[in-house]
Amino acid sequence: MNGELAERPSRRPYGLPDKGFTRRVRPVARSVPRIVVQPWARTETELVAMAEGLFRSQAQISPKYFYDAVGCALFGDICRLQEYYLTRTEAAIFAANRGQIAARLPSMGQWVDLGCGDGAKSQPWIAATHARRFVGVDIAQACLTQAVGAMATRFPSTECLGVVADLSLPIRLHDVLAERPAWPKTFFYPGSSLGNFMPSEALVLLQTIRAHLAHDEALLIGIDLVKAPALLEAAYNDSLGVTAAFNRNVLRVVNRLLDAGFDLNGFEHSAKFVPQASCIEMRLHARTDQVVPIGMAVRRFAAGETILTECSHKYTVDRFRALLRAAGFSRHHLWTDAQGWFGVFLAQS
Repeated sequence: MNGELAERPSRRPYGLPDKGFTRRVRPVARSVPRIVVQPWARTETELVAMAEGLFRSQAQISPKYFYDAVGCALFGDICRLQEYYLTRTEAAIFAANRGQIAARLPSMGQWVDLGCGDGAKSQPWIAATHARRFVGVDIAQACLTQAVGAMATRFPSTECLGVVADLSLPIRLHDVLAERPAWPKTFFYPGSSLGNFMPSEALVLLQTIRAHLAHDEALLIGIDLVKAPALLEAAYNDSLGVTAAFNRNVLRVVNRLLDAGFDLNGFEHSAKFVPQASCIEMRLHARTDQVVPIGMAVRRFAAGETILTECSHKYTVDRFRALLRAAGFSRHHLWTDAQGWFGVFLAQS
């Protein structure tokens, strides 16, 4: 939630040359993936905040808790659904314009993939930009470890590491990136993941990214654009029910982290476009009256009462450009599809 990859070297053994001595071949040096864990992870404060969200009059769960191992797998399935146009539309924009985009990006630098998932979206860009370093950033440590390991295998001459971090908190990558001070940085944030933040929070994240970048370094970001509500809603209400399973799975995560007793079958999934907020609201509706133990407390849900699990904001081109300017990015380039469904923005200071 796939690329122009180098061919693997031949595994055939070398033979003996004419003069009868064995040819010795120097093995290709492979980078050893490293995982850095930022100190936010699953702190008592985080768990208290999760519980408090469930006891609000409008119960809510942060979407960052979607991504346990099951959630990561389900989201990968979502990205392959016919209704979920975002992934394939963005991929088509990248494929059609990769050379033009790469020409504007720093070369032979550090490629920083925010919310990298399996890292597949970065793979074509490692080759296109001749990146010397891949830095994957994600909240899901197990998925991140696999992604960084796979990247190191695909690109043995590229230094690969992962940073376990919560993008809803201030990200601090300065020390990691300063390990290679001469290598210019590109931040990569595809998939319209920024839409999961409220606009004020999105601005803070963009300002934080901007603070990591020098002049002519870049942010390459994908943003879902405003379009017909029926098309937007279909992307989050697929006919196979994969998104519904993904949404309900967050209750399994809550049960594990808070010693809670949510019945996953007691809630049903919905996703509606809210024009006033320009976002898709994803919710879980109680099918019947529910009494849910959460630690030592109990939360009662009346039939039809909802838990808000995600707000996915959609932007117009002008509105997103204004957000980039407010974050300190003075130069912007845009690539989009023929239908104007999705935008890829390259932002620099």
